[in-house]
Amino acid sequence: MTNIAICGANGKMGKTIYSCIQEREDCCVVAGIDIYTEQYADFPIVDSPAKLPVKPDVIIDFSNPASLNSLLDYCLSTGTPVVVASTGYSDEQIQLIKNAAQQIPVFFTFNMSLGINLLVQLAKKAASVLGNQFDIEIVEKHHNQKIDAPSGTAIMLANAINETLDNSKHYVYDRHSRRQKREKSEIGMHAIRGGTIVGEHDVIFAGHDEVITLSHSAASKSVFAEGSINAAVFLKEQKAGLYDMSLLV
Repeated sequence: MTNIAICGANGKMGKTIYSCIQEREDCCVVAGIDIYTEQYADFPIVDSPAKLPVKPDVIIDFSNPASLNSLLDYCLSTGTPVVVASTGYSDEQIQLIKNAAQQIPVFFTFNMSLGINLLVQLAKKAASVLGNQFDIEIVEKHHNQKIDAPSGTAIMLANAINETLDNSKHYVYDRHSRRQKREKSEIGMHAIRGGTIVGEHDVIFAGHDEVITLSHSAASKSVFAEGSINAAVFLKEQKAGLYDMSLLV
């Protein structure tokens, strides 16, 4: 049994994680962390990791980048593994996460969906086969409440493709002010925000007279919740290090 604390427990993802855990027998929620401490289930919710009444086996974080420092401080001081599932981190914060992984088990990815992480592998394979013969564009769509753009997942896809191509590409996020032809070295990144779109990502390889599109669409937040729970159960038994979804695909 894996005892889990949810950071961001009163958010939409936090409540989705709790609902998913309720359907499982290999884990349970023992506590929550949220600036809003209203209790909605049979576990306590506190406003900071330092106030947790029990030490969990793993913390799943679906909160906000602003919570990172206090979360890592707690995990490092107690040796608690953490699944970092929020997005919108700065480069400096990502480095803090990597530094923490030298002392504790850390599971960090821009997207907890198994399907998305399979999409990453397919995009890398396509890039290795198509090389520089095809132009590459990434289009991501999310609900109108999402703050960061482009999405962390879009960046993850672009980085994976670029690494496959020896980091020969640069990213172009907006073309409305670019009065010039597209360069071969570009990966175009496009963000759409509207309605209640959970998450859609298209990787487009556009060549001469043919187009290949790799797509993933999430119908509910539960796909991300289940991925984070699987990561937490996996992480409980691991040594200090940085882990990601490629180990579970």
